Amino acid sequence: MSKEKILVTAALPYANSPIHLGHLSGAYLPADIYVRYQRLKGSDIIFICGSDEHGVPITISADKEEVKPQQIIDRYHNLNKDAFNKFGMSFDIYSRTSIPIHHQTSKEFFLEFHNRGLLKEKKTNQFYDKKARMFLPDRYVEGTCPNCGYLEARSDECENCGTLYDPSELKNPISKITGEAPVLKETSHWFFPLGNYQKRLEEYVDTYSKKYGWKDNVIQYCKGWLKDGLKDRAITRDLDWGVPVPLDGAEGKVLYVWFEAVLGYISATKELSREKGKDSLWKEYWQGSNTKYIAFIGKDNIVFHCIIFPAMLMAWNDGDKEKYILPENVPANEFLNFEGKKFSKSRNWGIHVMDFLNIFPADPLRYTLAANLPETRDTDFAWDEFQARNNNELADILGNFINRTFTFVHKHFDGKVPDKHKLLPIDYDMIKLVADYPQKVSDLFENYKIRDGVLEIINLARVGNKYFNDSEPWKTIKTDRAKCATTLNICLQTIYTLGELLSPVIPNSSEKIFNMLNAGMVSWFESAKENLEVGHQMNKPEILFPKIEDEVIARQKEKYGSDDTSEFQSEDEQITYDYFMKTQLRVAEIIDAEKIPKSEKLLKLKVRLADEEKQIIAGIAKHYSPEEIKGKKVVIVANLKPAKLMGINSQGMVLAIENEEGKLQILSVDNSFKNGTRVK
Repeated sequence: MSKEKILVTAALPYANSPIHLGHLSGAYLPADIYVRYQRLKGSDIIFICGSDEHGVPITISADKEEVKPQQIIDRYHNLNKDAFNKFGMSFDIYSRTSIPIHHQTSKEFFLEFHNRGLLKEKKTNQFYDKKARMFLPDRYVEGTCPNCGYLEARSDECENCGTLYDPSELKNPISKITGEAPVLKETSHWFFPLGNYQKRLEEYVDTYSKKYGWKDNVIQYCKGWLKDGLKDRAITRDLDWGVPVPLDGAEGKVLYVWFEAVLGYISATKELSREKGKDSLWKEYWQGSNTKYIAFIGKDNIVFHCIIFPAMLMAWNDGDKEKYILPENVPANEFLNFEGKKFSKSRNWGIHVMDFLNIFPADPLRYTLAANLPETRDTDFAWDEFQARNNNELADILGNFINRTFTFVHKHFDGKVPDKHKLLPIDYDMIKLVADYPQKVSDLFENYKIRDGVLEIINLARVGNKYFNDSEPWKTIKTDRAKCATTLNICLQTIYTLGELLSPVIPNSSEKIFNMLNAGMVSWFESAKENLEVGHQMNKPEILFPKIEDEVIARQKEKYGSDDTSEFQSEDEQITYDYFMKTQLRVAEIIDAEKIPKSEKLLKLKVRLADEEKQIIAGIAKHYSPEEIKGKKVVIVANLKPAKLMGINSQGMVLAIENEEGKLQILSVDNSFKNGTRVK
């Protein structure tokens, strides 16, 4: 029998906004860790992802900016692809659903179902916005639920009570695009008979969840949908952006994005096959009997990957063509919140991945998120925890163990791996513990307990530190050099194991560890053996995880997460005139300034506007002394929400210019401008 193949997909991010940290925790980081681990095992595995690029939100964004939808998707596809690359995602391909091979694949599925008479064409009444001159998708109609009275119900479903109803039953409908009351207008669409697959889907969920250990949240979500009974579901929409319905007389209609987007996994694998020069390679993964398919998603995508997509594959398999495999497991994560609240673009709450990585390296973020993955419940990203994970765990536990071992070996053994001599029980215990670690972590990763696996690995570094301390090499180097050599040999072999086990989690740091070891990685289960020969020359150590200072975190708290009503924009997004005018830039006179104790970078300023005074904490202490800045008239952001830096309230921000060398120059004006003057 041929070797097992593993197909891994991660949910296709929507190409109308930048990805944020919640997306990473939901689907992408756990998938990447799992894939990297499998590669180290020697598995035959491919990792598929790409941009979801159709649907109404993209056309609305395009209309607002007065550009073509293609410009919107190009911008965010490239932005998100770059963010993933910088974060260290190891996709085999990052494709997109706007390309010809995806359109072709989607049309093939539609025509296969249509030609077999599986689809049902129905005339329906749908909400139509006369002002926008378009039919409105469900999410763009809001009204009062006819069952429970919920005021924010969608056109055909209430998220509050779960009731499904005909759009004509919705009370007080409003278009979320124009704010006008839409009208019901007749149109025709093709429907997929999802209800026909109810029994088979129940069997699929029951069998696969028991056999492959599905998460309880996934099982319960599926059972909720199946309990309510599955109904016919429209697979076309009246739009001009998307995959055109491939039938005569269907002009102005496209395949509904929920139908074609999941097929992006298949079309992306086809594209990868072409890149590798073997067009049929994709079939070995999608239609091979010895392949297992794992779909990593966030919990909001469970229904599409556990019910709708499997039903589509079942429908295809009922024909006379080659059969598709079904997802063996869908390890959906819960949500990651930001400082206690949900990520929100509209409230400027959260931080985009690329913005984060412009400040900090990827590995501390990867570790922090991995150690707190929302695998069974919602979790929270907090700046203080990020700092603590970096400083207390990566730097003080892992980094300290590595650095003290290397420093000792270079100082006393010329940077060469010393030999082991007579071993004591403490040494045997450490060797045995390390030897068991690859299997221990593997058992967790294989069952998609990524967070537990990561915490187990850092525990090995804790044990390594304890072993170093208990063995007291600073004493034995003077009293028993052979014993000291044994201790350091075991510590170096442990560092080798740590470097490999951590490779899926913090790949850049792992690479640095192996560069310091002057060695290469072996296969996963070989990593706990004695891979460093006695006398092997190592390179000089380097600091792997610099400490993050309090003032750095304070600045991030001030910059990201101001709970206001402005739109969350990335550096690459254009803003409107109205958006800019929300920012009040005013002239202010600095009437007092003083250094803040325990901070090298911050000054506490008192500034005077026309009829009020404000206190501002500014990061300019390395560029200006309190004496030279007093009396200057500067430009400040006067309507910034107050924030605390170093425990001190700050009520604004001083504008400054930074040159290539990092030198700051405050933006000042001459005394002819009155305090409080608006800068436009």
